[in-house]
Amino acid sequence: MRYESEHKAKIREQILKEAAKAIRINGPEKVSVAGVMSQAGLTHGGFYAHFASKEALIEAAIGQMFDQSMARWDRDNQDLNAREQLAGYIDFYLSPWHRDNPSQGCPVAVLLTEAPRMTPPCRTAFAQGIGRLRGMVIGQLREMGVEKPETAAVALSAELMGTLSLARCEPDPAKSDALLVEAKKRIMAQLALH
Repeated sequence: MRYESEHKAKIREQILKEAAKAIRINGPEKVSVAGVMSQAGLTHGGFYAHFASKEALIEAAIGQMFDQSMARWDRDNQDLNAREQLAGYIDFYLSPWHRDNPSQGCPVAVLLTEAPRMTPPCRTAFAQGIGRLRGMVIGQLREMGVEKPETAAVALSAELMGTLSLARCEPDPAKSDALLVEAKKRIMAQLALH
């Protein structure tokens, strides 16, 4: 019995991993249950043993996306102080790699324009995820002694997400790179992180 529940949990995690990847690549609207199950190496028929609906899958996958981001943050920043953590976050966020790999990047940048069209439960999962990320940034800013860290975190998040979105839209690679570099320099200088 224990093996069965562990196996079911493992299968569910695999489905969520593939759904999160599909959402990052195509957006939640274009996620298909059959496609996700196929990518997970499973048949479509087994889906309902794990999720009640496609909406439930997307809601859980959005949570999974934020879990992955937070786990990466925790893993990469264990031995760093707040300044180093925030500088690393900004450096990663405005990197060519992050721009070019949305399937592995920040869920906010991918879902921001999709959120208004998502169902209320999915928007709630998205808002909770944003709250977790913002809380992480607020903690770093507070530890650095930044005045009004809540306000600064909102402004920083908006600038990072906006810059990344514009860089992803720019068809000229040199202009896209320049946008990332210039924004990164300005943000690092503004927060005295260089």
